[in-house]
Amino acid sequence: MDIIIIDGLSFALPLFIMAIGGIYCEKSGVTMLAVEGLQGFGAFSGALSAVIFTELWSLNSGKVFYLTLLFAGIGGALFSLLHAFLCLKCNANQVISGVVVNIMAMALTAYFTKILNRILFNAASDKLTLTVSRRITVPVVSEIPLLGAVFTDIYPFEIVIVFIALAAWFLLYKMRFGMHLRACGDNPQAVDAAGCNVLRIRLKAILICGALAGLGGMCFAYSVSASFSAGNYIGYGYLAIAAMIFGNWHILPTLGACLLFGFARSGGYRLVQNLQMPSSYQDLVMILPYLLTLLLLVIFSKHNGAPRALGVVYDKGAR
Repeated sequence: MDIIIIDGLSFALPLFIMAIGGIYCEKSGVTMLAVEGLQGFGAFSGALSAVIFTELWSLNSGKVFYLTLLFAGIGGALFSLLHAFLCLKCNANQVISGVVVNIMAMALTAYFTKILNRILFNAASDKLTLTVSRRITVPVVSEIPLLGAVFTDIYPFEIVIVFIALAAWFLLYKMRFGMHLRACGDNPQAVDAAGCNVLRIRLKAILICGALAGLGGMCFAYSVSASFSAGNYIGYGYLAIAAMIFGNWHILPTLGACLLFGFARSGGYRLVQNLQMPSSYQDLVMILPYLLTLLLLVIFSKHNGAPRALGVVYDKGAR
């Protein structure tokens, strides 16, 4: 049971931080299907910085770890500007824009990864290898039965994610900016009448989403395979979107959905190991979170209340 909790948290928390990014974006009224691509490009940016800092500059791996998270967030935010340009400046269909961003991220990261490996290391590889992230165990508390698993073998990024999630909750629900952002998703005309720039607020929401998605992608790169490749993050962005919808665009219920998905995944792996089934069945276990997502969405989607202006192009002259 302890292993299920440890592995489940290391999968659920990066998923959660990406879902929070989606909440910010969609609460502002912009449909965000580009989480998949943003996490991929952010992870690529972080992995590239890790390779530069460790292989070329020989920096300490502990410092590099936190720098990679920072650069992953910056990379995801910069790439999200493409979605912002298409949606806010060109008034493009927001669903199509998200799909375009996802496809471009997949193609660009795969291409750049191969090019960089050939230039920097003279190797034909589609991966950027990362150092293995260290883990932390909290003394005393980790010895408590069951609960102690939460404080055992923690990735440092899990602690970072918890603090960022708390800050994101406070900003969204307790600060003036969060109030304006949520109002943009329900009644943007009222926000404009109050003297706020709706498009600027939505741009900030998209940038926040890109930064958080990039951070989540980098965390997956460290925890899932200790390397980056274009195929590492396939499906995780859509799973984060499903968790956001299941959580009804609220942070705490979304956390519950992410934990459910994480424990379903780790529990499936553990079941395969305990039953001593062939390793090929571990690939089959990968579909458990997605099957669970479909089931939950079928049951609960009718009760979801999306922001009223979600996906609607803002027209300043409309009333």
